[in-house]
Amino acid sequence: MPDVRDVIIIGSGPAGLTAAIYTARANLAPLVIEGEPSSTTDQPGGQLMLTTEVENYPGFVDGIQGPELMDAFRKQAARFGAEYLTAKVTRVDFSVRPFKLWIGEEELPTRSVVVATGAQSLMLGLPNELELVGHGVSTCATCDGFFFRGHPIAVVGGGDSAMEEALFLTKFADKVSIVHRRDSLRASKIMQERAFANPKIEFVWDSVVTGLKGKEKLEGLQLTNLKTGEESDFDATGLFVAIGHVPNTGLFKGQLEMDENGYLVTHDGSRTNVDGVFACGDVQDHIYRQAITAAGSGCMAAIDAERWLESQPHEHHIEPTTTDW
Repeated sequence: MPDVRDVIIIGSGPAGLTAAIYTARANLAPLVIEGEPSSTTDQPGGQLMLTTEVENYPGFVDGIQGPELMDAFRKQAARFGAEYLTAKVTRVDFSVRPFKLWIGEEELPTRSVVVATGAQSLMLGLPNELELVGHGVSTCATCDGFFFRGHPIAVVGGGDSAMEEALFLTKFADKVSIVHRRDSLRASKIMQERAFANPKIEFVWDSVVTGLKGKEKLEGLQLTNLKTGEESDFDATGLFVAIGHVPNTGLFKGQLEMDENGYLVTHDGSRTNVDGVFACGDVQDHIYRQAITAAGSGCMAAIDAERWLESQPHEHHIEPTTTDW
């Protein structure tokens, strides 16, 4: 049987890498299973790898590129002894001690686990959509709204998230158009009332975005009316997709407690329903979804895991492989 690790961290966004920094500094020699570059839902670095300018992370007066920020996180954790495995966890078993994780057929036993697999924004599925993320297309008004000051903005969606995004964006734009596939909203009544009452918000009913214009940056939209079939060009240099998020929790179904939307349920900090398994970041946070809150919860998970390990009967564990303190 392979050596049992003290902690394995699944995921390498702000939450997972902050957990790696803290557990590495606690001499726990964490292994970070960071995902696969080919996967849009489970890629190393998380959603910030799809973000260009990050201006709301403290400490960077002039902003920083999302991939650059994640690279700094990664190197900082590595400096203290974190190890990385660029792969995808294919199976877990939290019913046995030590816990077991698999990469294909390879088994990795561990005394504790930090789950930081994040969540993915649902996208429209248009051909050049991912290429334009960070260049006119966004999934987070709080993150990117400032960059669209004075731009014509469209928001796609009909739920509370779409209304919240649109209302926030009216701080920066003279007009925000909500494009919705039906002629009524599914948002809560109070959110509908706020959106309808805002003079900067207009509605484009019964319509879907079927095309994105522009190669280097978004230059406009193509809309299709679902009732008439009519296609039209629409002026928007900012598009916010607000059709929902899906947490990356399929791996843990039947083992970890989830809410009705699939987010992991945590209590007393970062603890899950399985003793010794901790969760942090967007995989358990459907409210804030910011890099700074993910990093903060990664710190919490690391400290919770360290204290939990200290409370357990001591077993053999892997020693750190570096001494570069």
